[in-house]
Amino acid sequence: MTYNLLAIDASTEALSIALNYNGKTFRFFEECPQQHSQKILPQIEAMLNDANCKLQDLDGIAFGKGPGSFTGVRIGVAIAQGLAYSQGLKLVGVSTLQTMAQQAIDEHGVTGVLAGIDARMGEVYVGAYVAGDDGLAESTHEEMVCAPDSLANLNVDSAVGTAWVTYPKAASENNLKVLEGSVLPDAFYMLKIAERAFANGETVDACDAQPNYVRDTVTWKKLPGKE
Repeated sequence: MTYNLLAIDASTEALSIALNYNGKTFRFFEECPQQHSQKILPQIEAMLNDANCKLQDLDGIAFGKGPGSFTGVRIGVAIAQGLAYSQGLKLVGVSTLQTMAQQAIDEHGVTGVLAGIDARMGEVYVGAYVAGDDGLAESTHEEMVCAPDSLANLNVDSAVGTAWVTYPKAASENNLKVLEGSVLPDAFYMLKIAERAFANGETVDACDAQPNYVRDTVTWKKLPGKE
């Protein structure tokens, strides 16, 4: 069965939206830091109009659940909840790191990849993935936030994401080949992950949609004498 799905991600500098409707795919991707809240609803409306689709025609909505910018993740989750609640649609949260890994698998044909996002404050969000029998990115390690120099024994040889732009030495020291593209999550690559989730009944109601920040709290480095 093919599902009619809307996918949105606002967890990083990029805003991305994708729609699979009646066998056709529509997509939007733009790096627009701090403009997500202004652009996301107009872009969704424009995409639905282009597809001659209404929200009630959808089977469900997928959203980027993080990790990433706390504000961006919250925007994506809240918009998905609001849209789903208005029409009684089911939701699926997809990891932003898994989305990036899926793009690497689809575009580069890799079998294992470490997806990483610069988490600021000298840390990175990372997740290791391999291509499953169905070609979908499968997690091999729990996603985590850590110092870039603490990576070890992840059993992958490729890397994607902003983490390796900021910390190229960490990639080279772990013998990771940094792939072009896949630097920021693209909702287009969420669609096939979300479709499997819908087929398996792995959905939630709007009221139960949750972000996954990975880093639950922000640890501010205090000034000397202010500890």
